[in-house]
Amino acid sequence: MIYIVEDDKNIRELESYALQNSGYSVKSFEGSKEFYSACKEQLPDLVLLDIMLPDEDGLSILKNLREQEKTKNIPIIMVTAKTTELDKVKGLDSGADDYISKPFGVMELISRVKAVLRRTNQLDNNKVLHFEDILLDDERHRVTVGGKDCELTFKEFELLKYLLHNQGIVLSREKIMDQVWGFDFEGESRTVDMHIKTLRQKLGVGGKAIKTVRNVGYKIGD
Repeated sequence: MIYIVEDDKNIRELESYALQNSGYSVKSFEGSKEFYSACKEQLPDLVLLDIMLPDEDGLSILKNLREQEKTKNIPIIMVTAKTTELDKVKGLDSGADDYISKPFGVMELISRVKAVLRRTNQLDNNKVLHFEDILLDDERHRVTVGGKDCELTFKEFELLKYLLHNQGIVLSREKIMDQVWGFDFEGESRTVDMHIKTLRQKLGVGGKAIKTVRNVGYKIGD
C-alpha cells in the first residue's frame, strides 16, 4: 500500500493513476490529519510526501514519522516544487529516502518508487550488524561502540548500515549516494565526504574502521 500526501488534486490524481496502473494499491490524502489517521489503521509500504501542504509541512511530517517507533522505517519519497540543492539536502538528511522535483514524468515516478522499495527491502534483511566493536541494531535504531551508545543522525545511521552490509567491499561515492540517499545532484562527493567525516568522529575509536580508498570511495574492514 502506497500513501500519497498531496494537496494539489491534479497531481494527487496523476500519482494515484500512475501507481495503480503499475499494480500498486494507493490511498491519497490532502493533508496530515487524514494521513495520520490512516497510519494508525494501516502502515503503508511507502509514502509520497509533498513539502508544501496547507496544515503541516512535509518536513515536519517526515520528522514526526522518523521519531515514532512504528513509522520510523517507512520509505518516504519527497515530492516538491522546491529544487535548490539546499532543499534537497535538508529533506534527505531529515530522513527522506528519495526526492522528486515537480514537474516530473510518470516513468520517473514509477522508477523511483520501485528503486526505493527494492533498496529498503534489501537493507532490512539483516537487523543486527557488527564489525569489531561497532554494533548496529536496526530494529532499535541503535549504534554502540565498545558497548557505549553512539548518537547518529538518520543519514549517518543509514550510511553506517550500508557500509556494514558490504564489509570489505570498496563502495564508490556514486554507489553510496544512490543507496543511502537515492538521489543524484551536483556536489554529491561533498555530501558523502562530509557524512563520512562526521560519522568517523562520532564513532570515536571505531571510526578508524572506515577506510578511504583514494580516488574510489570508502569501505569498512579489510
